[in-house]
Amino acid sequence: MALALEQALTGISGILVTPYDAAGDVAPRRLKPIMDRALAAGLHMPVVNGNTGEFFALTTEEASRMVREVAELLDGRAPLLAGVGRGIRDAMTLARVSADAGAAALMVHQPPDPFVAPRGIVDYLKAIADVSGGLPMMLYLRNDTIGTKAIAELCALPQVRGIKWATPNPLKLAEAKAACDPDLVWVGGLAEIWAPTFYAVGARGFTSGLINVWPERSIAIHAALEAGDYRGANALIAGMKAFEEIRAEEMNGTNVTAVKAALLARGLDCGPTRPPSAWPLTSAQQTKLDAFLTQNKLT
Repeated sequence: MALALEQALTGISGILVTPYDAAGDVAPRRLKPIMDRALAAGLHMPVVNGNTGEFFALTTEEASRMVREVAELLDGRAPLLAGVGRGIRDAMTLARVSADAGAAALMVHQPPDPFVAPRGIVDYLKAIADVSGGLPMMLYLRNDTIGTKAIAELCALPQVRGIKWATPNPLKLAEAKAACDPDLVWVGGLAEIWAPTFYAVGARGFTSGLINVWPERSIAIHAALEAGDYRGANALIAGMKAFEEIRAEEMNGTNVTAVKAALLARGLDCGPTRPPSAWPLTSAQQTKLDAFLTQNKLT
């Protein structure tokens, strides 16, 4: 039985890659073995059209196809979190498609427009909420410079149920959390490595790209944090740190590259990443990745 959304938000939000076929077109069906393994390991909530899914490299039509077909593959086994964003009309289109596909909630990417007013983001969220029929939303905050007051105004919208905090500022997270409804779920948005730090100031759950490659390790880290076992969680994180280090190279430009290269090494060809992401890994990066996969028996 699928988890309730509230419970899933406190778990792992697993950001799925977007597979491509030989022609470079999206190939959602290639996700089946990846998603099946992650769900069998205990993944709480798959996420389609996130940044590990190269959201900003996809057309709105491609992102729409991804959410429809991933929802079919998921078949109600877990709540589906669907990413929406970019220009308001694109975001509204994706919100409508995601709702029709059966997504449990929307992850709203922070607008990348160079002229973003905090009160304009409120209008952006309201328009998305209206067109989706009021689906619950997780806000994706990659930039906290809008300030605590503005964050609290966004979180006051009734559809907002969670916040994916993706800035390395735990004290600002604690401040924002204290200014908002205590029932909101604040999710660590910088993957496993930052999860203990965010947990220490009140976050629950975290996002993960590792689930595409090694979901069992991600689930074990979550279980340790939920039990308050920070020493155990940090030991588990130390064992996958090399993978995240590769992903962080070249200004994070190898973030998805490392995931897709690891999947390819496991016989799961999801195609290359699209520019401006780096592809392929450099020889040094590939050597480091191969050693990580071999050491952890992931090939």
